Amino acid sequence: MKRDTLAENLGIEFLEKGQGKVVATMPVDERTIQPFGYLHGGASVALAETVASYGAACLIDLENEICFGLEINANHIRAKQSGQVIATAEVLHHGRSTMVWDVKIRDEEEKLICVSRCTIAIMPKK
Repeated sequence: MKRDTLAENLGIEFLEKGQGKVVATMPVDERTIQPFGYLHGGASVALAETVASYGAACLIDLENEICFGLEINANHIRAKQSGQVIATAEVLHHGRSTMVWDVKIRDEEEKLICVSRCTIAIMPKK
């Protein structure tokens, strides 16, 4: 991943990448909480799109193609105030022009924090 990106600023670290699966962590700290001290829903969505986009990039021909988030939704299941969250993204659909990724964000005790589905557009590079 490149330096000075949203992923770096949020403290996202990649633990695993495979064909159709990505796992990454993100701290729950001053960078990712909302004013009341809980994990910001937007930070969870940023984590979800980051792992889905990275997973998609691993499955395309980066010499000739580029990928972008097209649509994302998220259900915030449980609040979190400290520690870290772990996102696991798995590809559900891998087409020529789109991919659909399922992302589950859990805490250190495997409790579900957020579920997200992210659609990624795949386009030819110009």
